[in-house]
Amino acid sequence: MFSKVLFGRFVPTNSVIHKLDPRAKLVLSMYFIVIIFFANSWQTYAWLAAFTLGTILLTKVPLGFFWDGVRPLIFIIVLTVILQIFFSSGGHVYWQWGILSITQFGLINGAYIFCRFVLIICMSTVLTLTTQPLMIADAVESLLKPLTKIKVPVYELALMLSIALRFVPTLMDESQKIMNAQRARGVNFGTGSLWKRVKSLIPILIPLFISAFNRAEDLATAMEARGYSGGEGRTKYRLLHWHTADSVACFVMVAATIILLTLRYFT
Repeated sequence: MFSKVLFGRFVPTNSVIHKLDPRAKLVLSMYFIVIIFFANSWQTYAWLAAFTLGTILLTKVPLGFFWDGVRPLIFIIVLTVILQIFFSSGGHVYWQWGILSITQFGLINGAYIFCRFVLIICMSTVLTLTTQPLMIADAVESLLKPLTKIKVPVYELALMLSIALRFVPTLMDESQKIMNAQRARGVNFGTGSLWKRVKSLIPILIPLFISAFNRAEDLATAMEARGYSGGEGRTKYRLLHWHTADSVACFVMVAATIILLTLRYFT
């Protein structure tokens, strides 16, 4: 289960998307999440799906990775869609029982919610699979750097983000090892009542927290031994550079937005 979590994992390939500046990828990913809420018809969602699929193909990352990114969130997606279907009103009523009903608008909105979730997850997965975690932290630091004028601790925030991104895959792998060790001792995580399943997680959480605290203490000791004192005056080994391809990517996203708005208001 935990081995399928892709947050913080990087898949190196020689693709156009990999070569983009991490600041461009971060901003464009956030921009895509915003414009997806402008989609309101099958035509607009079909266009966004085609655009997302094209972006995925440009990454040269196997499609199975993106399915692994969606699969852990299937339960949340399905639950949200079901709530949308049963509690939305409008249009023809196909079934009704008390406050629950299945209507035409409910089915349409449920389908739109499903598409929205999948597209957002896929585009976010593009960002994480094509950008090293430390580069994402550097991009955040660069984008937030103007906030240092108003005394916002940008360097410390970037440090916390880089450490978190760095250790997410490590903690996930540690969780998998602990689960395998518990299974070897006869623990079954997939059977029993909900309360029993929750109780079975305790043998995982306790050693996982102990391991995380030990890693944090070792990291703090290593940073103190090396004289870490914040970001002021520090030089960087990894420098971010804006290239022509990044500007082209921005123009492509603007063109995609124009097509989306055209489909929304003129079809």
